[in-house]
Amino acid sequence: MKISARNRFKGKVIEVTKGATTAHVRIDLGDGLVVTSSITNEAVDELGLAVGGDAYAVIKASDVMVAVD
Repeated sequence: MKISARNRFKGKVIEVTKGATTAHVRIDLGDGLVVTSSITNEAVDELGLAVGGDAYAVIKASDVMVAVD
């Protein structure tokens, strides 16, 4: 895989929950870090995403919000 994004993190798929058109994919990055992504069901199928498989979380954001409690 070649990609220009620098914020990419390899992990294991721990959950795939499909809805009517959109799926939520949870990727365990290790050290207690889990990322959740919303992608299309079609993308899940094309990528062959399944629990236990390897996947990358690729993060591209133009804005980052910070909050405190």
